[in-house]
Amino acid sequence: MLIGINPVISPELLDALFRMGHGDEIVLADAFFPGDSFNSRVIRADGIRIPALLEGILALINLDSYVPHPVAMMAAASGDSLDPAVEASYRAVIDRLWPGTPPAERIERFAFYERTKTAYAVLMTGETVKYGNIILKKGVIPLK
Repeated sequence: MLIGINPVISPELLDALFRMGHGDEIVLADAFFPGDSFNSRVIRADGIRIPALLEGILALINLDSYVPHPVAMMAAASGDSLDPAVEASYRAVIDRLWPGTPPAERIERFAFYERTKTAYAVLMTGETVKYGNIILKKGVIPLK
């Protein structure tokens, strides 16, 4: 354990967050996501839900302020629906830690998979909610 680092942040995740550059993306994938099929850098966070991981991650990195949508989520498939409580639980963390972050962009499922291929890493979580996947784009830490 390290002082000031949330215990949901594993050494492997901490290393990935450190190595990511501005504009790099990390996919926080639900437990059903085919992460290994789309990216060679897969980090396990089994049993940990995405809101808890957002708490730990967003305390260590900021979101990209130079793009219209530094946060993206999967759109519902045709004939399916989203549970608004899912995004609301994520937004509660995002808005508390990085207020003013634009709304999440919704991406069609197969476009989400394609974007996953170019992400820095995929974090496989214990999240079980439907359409629980989220992409974060890392920003530049402001110099003081």
